[in-house]
Amino acid sequence: MKISVTMLSSYLYCPRKLFLQRVLAVEEPPKESLVLGSLRHEIYDFINRSEEIIVASIKEKISYDELLTTYKTFYSRILREKIINNKSRIKEVNLDIVDVFKRTWPLILNEAEIRSKNILDFIQKYNIYGKELWERLTPKIISEQRVESDRLQLKGIVDRIEVYETRYVPIELKTGRMPKQGVWPGHKIQIAAYAMLLEETFKTKVKEGFVRYLDADETRQIAINPFMKEEIINLVKDVQNLLKSQNLPNYCENKNKCTKCGVRGTCYNEQEVTTLLSEIQ
Repeated sequence: MKISVTMLSSYLYCPRKLFLQRVLAVEEPPKESLVLGSLRHEIYDFINRSEEIIVASIKEKISYDELLTTYKTFYSRILREKIINNKSRIKEVNLDIVDVFKRTWPLILNEAEIRSKNILDFIQKYNIYGKELWERLTPKIISEQRVESDRLQLKGIVDRIEVYETRYVPIELKTGRMPKQGVWPGHKIQIAAYAMLLEETFKTKVKEGFVRYLDADETRQIAINPFMKEEIINLVKDVQNLLKSQNLPNYCENKNKCTKCGVRGTCYNEQEVTTLLSEIQ
């Protein structure tokens, strides 16, 4: 059974919650963060699939402002379309579509700025345009790349990959609070797992990855080492065993995590949990 990379970080965060959701089928009420995250993934997926069209359309010398305007116009239209398409889900979590646009746009604008600078730097260095520009462009930025491995028993979707001539660099985009130093344990695990999946998929060594904390506008590096890979292999086994188990894990030691947990009501309801457990035995 293949395990999603996000399950690994969920297991690290709280095995009990993962068991409740995946084994006892306890549904978490729609959360604002999940709806906004899903919307973002839809947008980035479309951005990735449309990148070749934009790059190949550049036929002559262009300024950064002109290129950025092209990206902003295109991305703004896509963002509006995706918000309208997800209007019912947005309303489920009591969000206003105008507010969603205002909160999401800075992230999309940042993407437009990164891609515009990347392309303009390449044009200035090689003086090439159109189809040749797209074919030779490095790094190419790929968003929402699906990767999986039968050997590793892992699957997932990488937020962003920078593709150079001889290497692939995974990048995770995260909203919310950033730690004072380094990255959160679950984020490190995700990058390491994606690095392993990229190595297997593209038959190349992945030595590093990055976590970009969007709200803080800061990017932090993670060096991939053999110990991290061993941890991933063990975590996959642990999660697989949990999903096959009928034994409910103990409560999370860090009660702060319980405060905003979407399955807290069921988790602390012993009678309901006992009933759910009896149904799988």
